[in-house]
Amino acid sequence: MADYAYALGWSAVRHMPEPVAREIFMLIADRAWHRRGRGVRRLESNLRRVVGDGPSEEELRELSRRGMRSYLRYWLESFRLPSMGRERILSGMHITGVDALYKDLDDGRGVIAALPHMGNWDHAGAWIALSGTPFTTVMERLKPESLYDRFVAYRAGLGMEVLPASGGGDVFGTLTERLADARLVCLVADRDLTATGVEVEFFGRTAKMPAGPAALALRTGAALRPVTLWYEGDDWCVRVHDEIPVPGEGARDDRIHAMTQSLAHTFAQGVAAHPEDWHMLQRVWVEDL
Repeated sequence: MADYAYALGWSAVRHMPEPVAREIFMLIADRAWHRRGRGVRRLESNLRRVVGDGPSEEELRELSRRGMRSYLRYWLESFRLPSMGRERILSGMHITGVDALYKDLDDGRGVIAALPHMGNWDHAGAWIALSGTPFTTVMERLKPESLYDRFVAYRAGLGMEVLPASGGGDVFGTLTERLADARLVCLVADRDLTATGVEVEFFGRTAKMPAGPAALALRTGAALRPVTLWYEGDDWCVRVHDEIPVPGEGARDDRIHAMTQSLAHTFAQGVAAHPEDWHMLQRVWVEDL
């Protein structure tokens, strides 16, 4: 059923008039928000930690409504992206800080772009691929397998090399090779999907985030650059932040922790500025696990 639903999305939604498709997806978002199921309750719990105790429950509910609309906008655009014109993908993106990323690559240095689940990371990936910079990313295996294959084919069609997070060989080794070849690696890195995550302070509480981005930078000397994303009207915005340097001293685990903490701090700045565009309907903080 899940595979059928996604297949319907790819085949039908992309051929609808955009205003009609948008109206349908916003209706779905509002209906899910009104029902206040488990995902919406988790989103509100996460947003409460972001905004603190100041906003009232009504204000938090309104924020979660905007959050669900942003989340469904992501899915709508993901379904429609393969048929979206090149000019629209390129012209609708407003990106800052990317020149430093390009300079690293031009200088023969790999780059690790670490992103939270914000805005539309698929659109950002399509933008940079269409701009002439291919990259490698990692994707969690989904069930059924046909659904995972559909996602891989979709992203590969946009110009991404997609590696499975599990069951696909030595992913860390492959990423190391890409970075050694002065390639770009993009990793969504605000939620740990393994048992080896690093505990960091995130909005005043302990959360777990993956160690992979920092470990790759430490192993390869690649530049670790946080990236935050959000929506502005009908357009997309991205900020490539300053490089997180590798500490000069300390044990390997301590240096990985310090870099991951810096990554979490930058993510927090981006999420605090645009909380409605943080699509986090899962557990992040240790106390919730």
